[in-house]
Amino acid sequence: MGRRTAALLGAVALVLAVAGCGAGDASGDRVTSLTALDYYSDAAEHADWGERLSACGRTVGVRVEHTSVPGASLIPKVLQRASSRTLPDLLMLDNPDLQQIAATGALTPLDRYGIDTRGFAQGILSAGTYRGKVYGLAPTVSTVALVYNKEMLAEAGVAVPRTWDELKAAAAELTRPGRYGMAVDADASFEGTWQFLPFLWSNGGDERRLDSPQAAQALRLWADLVRSGSMSRSVLNWTQADVHDQFVAGRTAMMVNGPWRISALNKAGNLHWGVAPLPVRRAGQTLVTPLGGEVWTVPRSPSTARQKKAAQVLACLNDPARTLALAERNFTVPSRPAVAARYARRTPSMAVFVESVARARARTAELGVRWPAAATAVYTAIQSALTGEQTPEEALGHAQQTATSP
Repeated sequence: MGRRTAALLGAVALVLAVAGCGAGDASGDRVTSLTALDYYSDAAEHADWGERLSACGRTVGVRVEHTSVPGASLIPKVLQRASSRTLPDLLMLDNPDLQQIAATGALTPLDRYGIDTRGFAQGILSAGTYRGKVYGLAPTVSTVALVYNKEMLAEAGVAVPRTWDELKAAAAELTRPGRYGMAVDADASFEGTWQFLPFLWSNGGDERRLDSPQAAQALRLWADLVRSGSMSRSVLNWTQADVHDQFVAGRTAMMVNGPWRISALNKAGNLHWGVAPLPVRRAGQTLVTPLGGEVWTVPRSPSTARQKKAAQVLACLNDPARTLALAERNFTVPSRPAVAARYARRTPSMAVFVESVARARARTAELGVRWPAAATAVYTAIQSALTGEQTPEEALGHAQQTATSP
């Protein structure tokens, strides 16, 4: 996100249009192999996804050649390969990237292949949709919640906070020498924006009006936690992995993080932890969290036969039984609510995440391809407010101007 330029996207779209007009249709070819590209470059993740792709390939009668690149390299790689007409048959994208890539004409809508999208959560379909057409489906997804140290809260006589006032009071009570009450990722990246969105959205704000009173209230909460000493100023530089490490080390009693941390939390010795929905400003507000996860797509190519086979593999990856198995292995949430509900009953530590995903919102739902500019403006405002350089109102006023400038 934020790595593309309008000029480059326009060039890619032009190349694809020319390719579509001039390329012959090889739909009569017998397809025996497909290519797939993703950013699961970690050795274990790459091996796991390689096996999933191979298994689905065997199901539809093809061999899948699987390649992974580092996350930061994926979108530049996609644009480069689009311009040279060498896109893979199957392409994985982080869900906020889908609209920008679909806008170039590089992807094909999934209804072309008769893929059934019924039964998926609405937010998940929104994440894979561009101009009313579904271009990508996510087998599983994620979001964030409040993770807390049960022993620390019990020792301090603190209840799990449900509102912002309760959160501030609990964080203050839990703060000790060498330990903070609360931790978030507030760094200057899309991760920082991602962690702030539940506070913004649940309070009635959104990225279309960053200078609203509701947005300022959300940012003031974070600024107050830092100013009061209940949250370390170092959150300005912490990634979500850093926040996790602080929690495991006992240097924070509560944190905002996602279910992908559960495996490591379970391995952390005598750590007794719990998970709860993120607090809202006042009781009765509906918690709205951002939707995380990757979607699989079928890029445009001269061969309709290859596209159809790739779509069959994509449908296989999204088969309910396979998504359940994937969720159980990786602590993610199946994209179909009916499957997710069964999973929550079998895995209680995931119940809060399952509940939150049911109401989760795609980050591109409001602004589409303009999302990266707003996300950059948001994390810049967070940095400014938490350092005290500007008030939340001033920081968000500047963010609104930046996000809406041509």
